[in-house]
This record gives sequence, structure tokens and C-alpha cells, in this order.
Amino acid sequence: QVQLVESGGGLVQAGGSLRVSCTASESRFSIGVMGWYRQAPGKQRELVATITNGGTTNYADSVKGRFAISREYAKNTVNMQMNSLKPEDTAVYYCSGTLAGRVYWGRGTQVTVSS
Repeated sequence: QVQLVESGGGLVQAGGSLRVSCTASESRFSIGVMGWYRQAPGKQRELVATITNGGTTNYADSVKGRFAISREYAKNTVNMQMNSLKPEDTAVYYCSGTLAGRVYWGRGTQVTVSS
């Protein structure tokens, strides 16, 4: 069983920056792909960014050039720096991690961008 605990997020004005982090409880084995998804009110959860064990990153077109995902492998932690935030980035951000073919989710952290 893997627990993912998110931190960061909050309220920021448009154009501002926030950083979210997520740490996985499992330390005996390396988590595979880790990433961030988001869900805005009334919308489906969508991919924001992922990063593999090898450091390969993937971003949603809507955040390319503004968000940067990174990992601290020794700590089983994934971070995401979010710059030039827009009101449409407002959502609950969920951390995900894959281990042994199973996807685990965090409880989410709220990111609110005011105009």
C-alpha cells in the first residue's frame, strides 16, 4: 500500500507562482511514473504533467512552458513549480504514483488563481 501526501497549493493572483509537492510513503521500492492531475468543478480529471523514473517528462499543452515537474528520487517525492498561473488553472491538484502496475492517488490540494 502506497500513501501519497500532497503539500503546497493555495491562493494566488493571476500571473503568480505556486509549488506543489507530493511524497510517497513507500520507500522500499521505487515508484514508477509520478505525476499531477487536476480536476476543476464540473469537469473531468485531466493530466497536468508526469515524470518517469528516467526523468522523461510529459506536459499537457495548456501548461507547457509554465509548469515544471521534477523528482527527488531518494525521497520518493515529486514537485511541480507552477508559474504564470491563470484563473483557468484553478482546480484540485492530485498526485499520482505507479507501483507494480497499480496507480495510487493522493487526496488532492486546492489551487485557486484569482483574476
